[in-house]
Formats: sequence, C-alpha cells, structure tokens
Amino acid sequence: MTLELIIFVASILFGILLYWRESKSNKVYRFFNKLMYSKELQMKSDSKKGFIFQQNFLLRLVYITVLFLVTIVVVQFILPISVSLVQWFVSAIVGTLIGTYLANFILKSSDVIGEKSESFEDVLNESINKGKEFIDDLKTKDTKVVEEAKKEIKEEPKKEEKSARQRLKDKGLM
Repeated sequence: MTLELIIFVASILFGILLYWRESKSNKVYRFFNKLMYSKELQMKSDSKKGFIFQQNFLLRLVYITVLFLVTIVVVQFILPISVSLVQWFVSAIVGTLIGTYLANFILKSSDVIGEKSESFEDVLNESINKGKEFIDDLKTKDTKVVEEAKKEIKEEPKKEEKSARQRLKDKGLM
C-alpha cells in the first residue's frame, strides 16, 4: 500500500510536469501529426494542442495509458522479475490524469491572475481608501456623539415625576 501511494504522488507530479512541458512546446505531437496525416489534414502552425495539453478526457486517458504500457513493456524486458504491476499501473495512470488536470487548473488560474493583476491593484487601492474613509468617519462620528452627550448633560435635568403607583394612590385608586 505504501509503494502504491508513493507511485500515486509521484505520478501526480509527473502529470503536472508533463502538462507544463506540453503547454510550452508541442514538438513531439507535431512530429507525429506530420508523420501520420497528409498535408491537408495536418494541424495548423498556430495550434498548441498536444498529447495532453488541450485534449479531452478520453484522448488524454488513451495517450497516458499508451505511455505507461510502453514503459511497463520496457521494464519487463529489462528486469527479469515478473511482478504483478497492475495496481501500480492503475495508480500511475490515475495519478497522472489528476496531475494533468491539477496543472491545467494552476496554469489557467495564473493566466487569469496575470490578466486581472492591474484591476486587482485598483480594487485593492480602492478598498484601502474606503477603509481609511470609514475610519475617519468613525473618528468624526465619535466626537459628534460625545459633543451631543455633553449638551444633554448640560441641559436641565428633568423634574422627578411621580411613579405610576404614586399617581394611582393620589387618585385614590389604590
């Protein structure tokens, strides 16, 4: 179980690395595209699509599975030990898929933050200014409240009135 968890975490990191690498350059995908398709069907020169980058889930799953199948076949020929690699294989595929989607999220959010950085600075400065204005308002309101309280204290105190019970006694109702 521990080795599977280590493979899973390592494959998440591998998926992030793979996605990031394909987002920067898709030369391998372009090579296979030129190899497989005729001139009319080849991808456009401005397309950034790769094996994993900008692919839907099913094609991503197929490409990652083929990558790990080839890796396992090579490992089986190099190591003469026959080990059941199915659990490790599945955890590596799932981890790599999760890593690619995690990298997609990270890259998209960094792009959004880069685009919105100027407006973010404006919003931050505006909120700081509003906070300063609010604090100034609180300071001025406090002095106004204190001044009004002092005026009320300086005014003549109200005459002591009889309580409701005393008034009823005076009328003879109690």
